[in-house]
Amino acid sequence: MNSVAAQSAQRNPVLVIEDEPSVANFVRSALERHGFTVKWASSGAEGLKLLQSGEFVGVISDMRTPGNVNGADVHAWISANRPAMSSRLLFITGDIANEETGTILKSTGVPFIEKPFRVQQLISTVESLFGKAR
Repeated sequence: MNSVAAQSAQRNPVLVIEDEPSVANFVRSALERHGFTVKWASSGAEGLKLLQSGEFVGVISDMRTPGNVNGADVHAWISANRPAMSSRLLFITGDIANEETGTILKSTGVPFIEKPFRVQQLISTVESLFGKAR
């Protein structure tokens, strides 16, 4: 991680886009216990609004969220509007067996972790992508 990302990790929250409150709370609690601040969006559309108006150290997005904006759409927006942030995106999904999800994961190259996941798996992946919280 470079020094700009390290400084960003100190100031900016992680955006979590997840429609299941229990999963969102699990992710939030894990990240906050490890020093991160978190903003939560319950849909892809809400996540895009937050991305348009704020700065984030990274984004953790479910692949499938309610409405017409999914994880692939979030990736496309970040790639088009915040390309430097493309390397700080993590997908979480419980839908790995779905052929469409598998195709999206392969085509984007975005790292992902499969639900259910352990706190340590989440934190080690987040820290490798976003840097450690200070």
